[in-house]
Amino acid sequence: MTYREAIQEGTKALTLSSDADAALDARLLLEAVCGTNLNTLLLSPDREVTAQEMAAYRGFLIRREAHEPTAMILGHAGFMGFDFIVDPNVLIPEQDSEALVETALDLGKGKKNLRVLDLCTGSGCLLFSFLTLQGNGATGVGTDLSKKALQVAEKNRMALGLTERAELYQGDLFEALSGRSLEHSFDLVLSNPPYIQTGVIETLPEEVRCGEPYMALDGGADGLSFYRRIIPKAKDFLAPGGCLLLEIGYDEGDDVLSLCREAGYAETSLKKDYGGKDRVVTAAL
Repeated sequence: MTYREAIQEGTKALTLSSDADAALDARLLLEAVCGTNLNTLLLSPDREVTAQEMAAYRGFLIRREAHEPTAMILGHAGFMGFDFIVDPNVLIPEQDSEALVETALDLGKGKKNLRVLDLCTGSGCLLFSFLTLQGNGATGVGTDLSKKALQVAEKNRMALGLTERAELYQGDLFEALSGRSLEHSFDLVLSNPPYIQTGVIETLPEEVRCGEPYMALDGGADGLSFYRRIIPKAKDFLAPGGCLLLEIGYDEGDDVLSLCREAGYAETSLKKDYGGKDRVVTAAL
């Protein structure tokens, strides 16, 4: 079977399983098996796919037809121009979250030696992409309740060469920093916390509902439980003039802004993602 025919077979199978990105997923899965890239389809569509490659490819297709996320099958996902290792213990980095990193980069433009705290760090995609793109001596700390999530973050920290610039601690939000004398030492506090209402989780696509960690999705009855914990406590860890940046659900902007104002932050704002939806709340001291 030729390379093009294999992709056609995969696209057809994934279309029948209601995969909205059937053609893209079929190509990515075949590239993973064959060690190829888009140029192979464009320049060598008649390349022969071996029986061994086809067997592995069809195995991947079966997993995708069962609604396992493509990124989980591949074991990695792109974010801010970097490749992050992922597994079922962390959320898959999404383009929506890039709005938070870009907002942080705007705030840090031209500044040196920034200190950043990333709560619910997961794969580390927010913290590590910010540190790499910011440069200028920026350093940071990532915390997560999940030991297995931090094991993934550690792999990404090493892959991106950030072992000297980023620290990882296990614990429930700020509790991970207990006894480390880090109060009022961060210029930026970032977080993409769980923010989906508990009752809504069962209505999510199977790829999300079953393919990503429940604890990273569940934001309580109204989706705001983590914001209520993070927003007031972050003031104890922000340096003077520091800023809190929170990713939010598209319909949570007003509620999260209100929580920030009630907590006494001097300046608050709401940023949109590439799709035009409310996505990032900033709150400065």
